[in-house]
Amino acid sequence: MIDASRGRRIEQNARGTATGPAPFGAVARGVAVTATRSRAVAVTEDAVVFTESRAYEVARHRHPAWKLVLPDGGHARVGERAGAGVLVPPQYTHTCATSSAFVAAFLEPWCVRASPAGPTWLDRRTVRRLLAAARDGAGPDAEALRTELVALTGPAPVVDPRIPQAVRASARATRIDTVAADLGLSPARLRALIATEVGIPLSTLRQWRRLRAAVAALVDGSGTGGIAGAAADAGFADQAHLTRAVRRFAGRTPGSLRRP
Repeated sequence: MIDASRGRRIEQNARGTATGPAPFGAVARGVAVTATRSRAVAVTEDAVVFTESRAYEVARHRHPAWKLVLPDGGHARVGERAGAGVLVPPQYTHTCATSSAFVAAFLEPWCVRASPAGPTWLDRRTVRRLLAAARDGAGPDAEALRTELVALTGPAPVVDPRIPQAVRASARATRIDTVAADLGLSPARLRALIATEVGIPLSTLRQWRRLRAAVAALVDGSGTGGIAGAAADAGFADQAHLTRAVRRFAGRTPGSLRRP
């Protein structure tokens, strides 16, 4: 069902053109679903799922989360390879595109068991199965998709339970030492624990969580003050800081994420 091969090369006459960028979700406590004319977003503590009714393409980027791309009848492309669907590991630098409408998900690094070395390509049957789970109900279902993915790939890796707690709290905290103290650790020990078990610096995961909060406000239009307001509310120093983060983690600009 899951093909760990490198996928296939895109042919010159591949049907469909990747023209529009994909929306990028954000985290909030609990679950939230937001819909616009062309997209819907569902967020949980550890996953973001969204649907987009058009093809998309983003520039070279790298994110500290697993990314699952499920085209609806088209193909997904990562670099020069393409397939029915793809799972991209954390910290993997790549470009990405689809040739059709799609469902995509970002899951925290401790949520998925798969090869961290490169993309895991999915066959059409697996994509259909995951799409059915993601579309269970009125809007995208992040938890149903995560459960189905675990059924396909196996149980998620076991990490120290303090790691998810620390990453979630760090986005809202002004000081890491406060987060560490709440967990009975020193800041240095907390950073070492996350780096050892997750392989990603706490500073990167912290910025990622803040980015998701900022983008949520941009996608659903719930924030005030436009891009600058979304940046401030999420804990970024200014609009330029947010812009750099979006380009680094999503391969696009904040303006492209704003609600139509």
